[in-house]
Amino acid sequence: MTLYAETSAVLRWLFGEEGGDALRIEFAAADKVVSSRLTLIETRRVIRRAEREGRMSATEAADVLTVFAQAVSTWAVLEITEAVACRAEEAFPSEPVRTLDAVHLASALFLRRSFPDLTIVTADERVRANAALLGFPMSSSRA
Repeated sequence: MTLYAETSAVLRWLFGEEGGDALRIEFAAADKVVSSRLTLIETRRVIRRAEREGRMSATEAADVLTVFAQAVSTWAVLEITEAVACRAEEAFPSEPVRTLDAVHLASALFLRRSFPDLTIVTADERVRANAALLGFPMSSSRA
C-alpha cells in the first residue's frame, strides 16, 4: 500500500499525540510513503515554533527533527509544481478548503496517477472529507 503523509498526521506521530503510535507503525509498514514538499515545510516550521515558544527544548526539537529526517529520507516527495498549484486553485467537492489543504489534496490527486492505491493519512477532518469525496481510500488509523 502507498500512503500519502499529510502534515496533521505526521505531526500527531512526531509529537506523540493520541493515535501517534498507530501512525508510526502504519508509516513503517507501508510499501511506500509519499508526500508533498509542503508536509516537510509545515512539519519543520511547527517544530521550530514549538521550540521558540518553549513547548519543547532545543534538544527535544533536534531529536524530533532527526526522527523526521530519517523517515523522510525513505519517502518520495512531490515538489509543488505549476500543475499542482493550478489544481489547488480549482474547486474541491466540499468547500471551503484552506489554501494549504488544497495543495495537499492537489498533490495527492497528482500522485494518484503514479500510485493508484494511494491512501490518505490525515488527522484533518476537512482533508479527510474531501479526500473521501475524491475517491481516496482512507488510512485504517483514525488519526
